[in-house]
Amino acid sequence: MKKILHKSNTRGHANHGWLDSYHSFSFAGYYDPERMHFGALRVLNDDTVAGGMGFGTHPHDNMEIISIPTSGALEHKDSMGNLSVIKEGDVQVMSAGTGIQHSEKNKNHDQEVKFFQIWVFPDKENITPGYDQLNFTDTDKHNKLLTIVSPFGTTDGGVQIRQDAWFSLGKFDKDFSVIYELKNKNNGVYAFIIEGDVTINGEKLNRRDGLGITESYQLNIKADSNAEILLMEVPV
Repeated sequence: MKKILHKSNTRGHANHGWLDSYHSFSFAGYYDPERMHFGALRVLNDDTVAGGMGFGTHPHDNMEIISIPTSGALEHKDSMGNLSVIKEGDVQVMSAGTGIQHSEKNKNHDQEVKFFQIWVFPDKENITPGYDQLNFTDTDKHNKLLTIVSPFGTTDGGVQIRQDAWFSLGKFDKDFSVIYELKNKNNGVYAFIIEGDVTINGEKLNRRDGLGITESYQLNIKADSNAEILLMEVPV
């Protein structure tokens, strides 16, 4: 088993006033050659957007883009004609494929919106762009690992992306423990602690820490406090 530990205070950080963003991997003005990606996982941004502000229309191509809000409401508009609002509990995926234009803005003027934006390299380039979103309740995630993202064409649940990747979310009570078995033994897992304190394969982790694990078939996870975690199993 190999581990890569990214403590929360080692992430890149950019505060643009309207946008406060922490980067687990190199992004925009933050560059670290040791933190370019974890296998197919290219971007993990922890974003806070001020009321009424947002990202203007901009292009993407050949990237699977997953958004997971944790508070507030984010309005999405794209060149495929999708207009939607995502909020806590929602998971959104956009397959950029041959190219797409989209904008994202805080739907509310009186509160921030907080969300994770995650980019995954696709397993095939220049596909037809696609969009989907699903909602999951706290009950769905309570003391279990719920699949929220799975490969296109499978029946594993969640939104689907063009990659051999599975994302799981869990909200755990203190002292709850669970074993995560990798879906593909050749993959690795990047674990991100959204809230609380968690021990994974003997490594003690705290809020917003990230841990990449390769050459291991399973993760032994124990909540040292009430906690919420995101597991991203991707090809490495």
